[in-house]
Formats: sequence, structure tokens, C-alpha cells
Amino acid sequence: MQKVVMVARFFLGLIFAVFGLNVFVPFLPAPEMSEAAGSFYGALLGSGYLVPLLGVTKLTAGIFLLAGILVPLALTLLAPVVVNIVLFHVFLDPAGMPIAILVLVLEVFLAWGYRDSFKGVLDLRAKPSTGQ
Repeated sequence: MQKVVMVARFFLGLIFAVFGLNVFVPFLPAPEMSEAAGSFYGALLGSGYLVPLLGVTKLTAGIFLLAGILVPLALTLLAPVVVNIVLFHVFLDPAGMPIAILVLVLEVFLAWGYRDSFKGVLDLRAKPSTGQ
């Protein structure tokens, strides 16, 4: 099971490292998008901050996954990104659903594989530290 987790971590890390880096050093051709998808992406670009923020998040989390460090943090950072990738393709660009589903499956599989690391986060009655 650990080898499967390692392979999944590598592929998810590679996907996000490559697409995160592509935000800053464009080396992949821009895919064709529907008019609605293009308008949405244009609005993200027009904000001036969201696309670079997503690029930094994807690249950083991708590197963490590839290096095998801070994996639970990387998965936590990527969770809302993955949700938005899936919803983007559900509502605006169905042609990209296969990669969106792959990314979702890898994210959920790895979250399950690292589930012990999330126990404190899911504690309904968590208490603040006393500082001592």
C-alpha cells in the first residue's frame, strides 16, 4: 500500500508542480476553452492576484508532494483548488473532466492514505493550547 501511496503522491505532485510552474514560465500551450470558461479565466486574470496566487499554491504544494515533505499540508492547500478544478470542468469545460477526475481521485486517495495526520483537524471538541 505504501508504494501505491508514493506513486499517487508523485503523480499528483508532478501535475501540480508542472501546472503551477506554467503560470510563471508558460511552456504548455493554452487549451481551447468554451466561451464561458474563457470569460471565467479572463476574470481570474483580470483580478491581478488570483492566478499568481493559484500558481504559487500549486507549485509549492506540488514540490512538497514530490519531495515527500509536509504532505498533509500540501493536501490541505490543494483541496479547495481540486474542488474548483472539478467544478470548473463540470460547469464550464466538460472536455477537461478526465484530468479533473484523476486529480480528484488522487487527492482523495492520498487524504485517506494520510488520514492519521488529519485526526486533530477533524476533532469536533478541539481545545486551544494552554501555552505551557
